[in-house]
Amino acid sequence: MPKFSYVAMDAKGKETKGTLEVANQNEAIARVKEMQLFPTKIVEVEKEKPAKGKGRAAAPASKGARKKGKLDVNLNIKIPFLSGRVKSKVLTTFTRQLATLVDAGLPLLRGLRVLEKQEKNATLRGIIAELAVAIEGGSTFSEGLAQHPKVFNRLYVNMVKAGELGGVLEVVLNRLSEFMEKAQKIKGKVIAAMFYPVAVMCVAVCILTVLMVYVVPKFKEVFEGMLEGQQLPAFTRLVLGISTTVKDHFFWTAVGVASVVVALLLVIRTKLGRRIFDKLKLKMPVLGPVISKVAIARFTRTLGTLVSSGVPILQALTIVKETSGNVIVGNAIGAVHESVKEGETITAPLEASGVFPPMVISMVDVGEQTGALPEMLLKIADNYDEEVDNAVSAMTSLLEPIMIIFLAVIVGSIVIAMFLPLIALMQGIGDDTGGRRGAD
Repeated sequence: MPKFSYVAMDAKGKETKGTLEVANQNEAIARVKEMQLFPTKIVEVEKEKPAKGKGRAAAPASKGARKKGKLDVNLNIKIPFLSGRVKSKVLTTFTRQLATLVDAGLPLLRGLRVLEKQEKNATLRGIIAELAVAIEGGSTFSEGLAQHPKVFNRLYVNMVKAGELGGVLEVVLNRLSEFMEKAQKIKGKVIAAMFYPVAVMCVAVCILTVLMVYVVPKFKEVFEGMLEGQQLPAFTRLVLGISTTVKDHFFWTAVGVASVVVALLLVIRTKLGRRIFDKLKLKMPVLGPVISKVAIARFTRTLGTLVSSGVPILQALTIVKETSGNVIVGNAIGAVHESVKEGETITAPLEASGVFPPMVISMVDVGEQTGALPEMLLKIADNYDEEVDNAVSAMTSLLEPIMIIFLAVIVGSIVIAMFLPLIALMQGIGDDTGGRRGAD
């Protein structure tokens, strides 16, 4: 009986390899699927030929394969533009187009083929082709999506699976596309709001570097010639010391700054560091309210969309926890999951977390009591989308004067430090002139 080697992915995207002794390739595919795996490569193992020397057994087989016109590609090779992630904006556009085609009555497979031809993103085009092949091979759409966990997260896969089970795939795709469009809209507004302070900070760093490396050392040379050994003011000495350190040890200064940044990033990757960082983000004076509102909008919209699409509440809460983007909010959702698992209400752990405001808790309580929880969650999300708009506008209005004042204080401090010796010098000249006139 022939042997077939296979490469397959599990539901979590982990690669598995092995061999099977079956009659043909179709039976091998069926066996792999029975193991709850998604096959990506199944080829018949060539019979070993006698080797002329040690370590040369593989060479004849590869030559034979070439003669037969076969090309055995190693799927473990990571091609940069094929192994990366797809941008959320590109994925949102694909989902909306697919939802429109399916809603118009076009079969799913044909819709995928249409989108494959017109897709400009090379990575997504290859994935769409693989999805079409998987569906032609008898897999469901959700099973095909699960083979690409870097592109389609659990939220995406589970919503599609719920739509397939309920026979309402076109409805779920429309909801999913609306969800992704609104999430993309909120993300875009927050990024646009953060552009101004980031740009100001970059300009401030560039100005400070130029001042410390080129301008301030020139003043130091002037002071040494004018003051003739007199001691400079303390603030001027501090600025000149920083300037000398930056200029004479620029490389090590840059390495030190980079080391601090890398150390902070490594600390944030730890559980305790991430928890502290996420808590600080929610408590920050200006950015905190915006981040909090974005987290609440994401939680309510994701949970409402999942539950309204037919995903069981416990599974939906697990998915929402994984996609929350904040450890503090994720822990609160985990407490809600345990409460629902024990047969209790959602509102009690939400209130105990201290993350969600009373208005959200009250509306969730009303939705739970009236049996309209998904609709209430989506209403909360719509309300908080408007709150995010207002908070972003307020944050932008507040950040502009703060950043201008910050830049003015930094540059002004350097200017004052450079003028203090000149003021002292002019006072000394005035005292000398007054003394001479008195002597005359």
